[in-house]
Amino acid sequence: MIPITVVDVRDAEDLVVEVLRSGAIAQGPMVKRFEDAFANVSGTKHAIAVNNGTTALVAAIQALDLQPGDEVITSPFTFVATLNAILEAGATVRFADIRRDDFAIDPDAVGAAITDRTKVLMPVHLYGQTADMGKLAPLAAEHGLQVIEDSAQAVGASFEGKPSGSFGIGCFSLYATKNVTTAEGGVITTDDDKLADALRVLRNQGMRARYQYEVAGHNYRMTDLHAAVGIPQLEKLDQLTAARQANAKRLTEGLAGTPGLDLPQVLPGREHVWHQYTVLVGPHAFLSRDELAAALTERGIGNGIYYPKIVFDYDCYRNNPLIPDAEVEDFPVAASVAAQALSLPVHPHLSESDLDTIIETVREVLGA
Repeated sequence: MIPITVVDVRDAEDLVVEVLRSGAIAQGPMVKRFEDAFANVSGTKHAIAVNNGTTALVAAIQALDLQPGDEVITSPFTFVATLNAILEAGATVRFADIRRDDFAIDPDAVGAAITDRTKVLMPVHLYGQTADMGKLAPLAAEHGLQVIEDSAQAVGASFEGKPSGSFGIGCFSLYATKNVTTAEGGVITTDDDKLADALRVLRNQGMRARYQYEVAGHNYRMTDLHAAVGIPQLEKLDQLTAARQANAKRLTEGLAGTPGLDLPQVLPGREHVWHQYTVLVGPHAFLSRDELAAALTERGIGNGIYYPKIVFDYDCYRNNPLIPDAEVEDFPVAASVAAQALSLPVHPHLSESDLDTIIETVREVLGA
């Protein structure tokens, strides 16, 4: 089987051993070292490490002190953590449809969704490419909205040279499958000194110093062990990203012209880091998306459906008063993409033979 992703963190062995030998394994100097390295990648003054990407989103919203009824506009085509974080923070979720070319929230749809209760715009940078921040950032500024970027899949991505996570408050996931992983972990990035200070207090049970409580906080801390796993990946992020980009280029060249298959685009001005290589299997393809996924699995090609439904199209979210937009038909592009999206392996550990096999197999089963 050619897997959809590979986790290889052996380069972290020396740092992990260093932490173990130190006897101090909770949040400490290794976390600070990781934060400094991450701030350099994100181009921000501050990077605040937390225990996972969902926590990053929750803490970012909590730090803005939204009031009941305040709205956050985000994408209906995303991992459920985006929605869960907004609900956990007590905000009202509003959705705007996506664009088919970048899988991200459509600025025109955002403009139509803004109300007098809207306080936050939360674009999701999906699959490794940013949303259209050239339109979204000015739109947010025009309406006085805070920007929280769900950059879970976009570490190292950029829009016109500006890194993801630097347009407002950036929230990153370091889960096991991400381009940079600490097994579990997350990061919040910002240039705002006051906000960074508030987040550091919030993640530490509301303490600025031991037993000096300033707010009702949480335990959102990252451990030094987790930080040690991530540091070597940040040091070679350019190399890892270049390998993903080369693999994506090879896939695009090899799959071009396959009937019924729409290939992912790198849009002008954007640096794509290829967390996933996601194709759209159109209605005129020889096989449906689900049939293609099954055929590839049977032939030893790992693949993934990210994501099979619009994010709130599940019984547990129905009739939730914090999700007033829960009508699937209101988001036709997101619904169409959810029915057609299929991700193929693009990780940096693929061999030339693996890439050839992926291309040949996809073309064969689709009758190319």
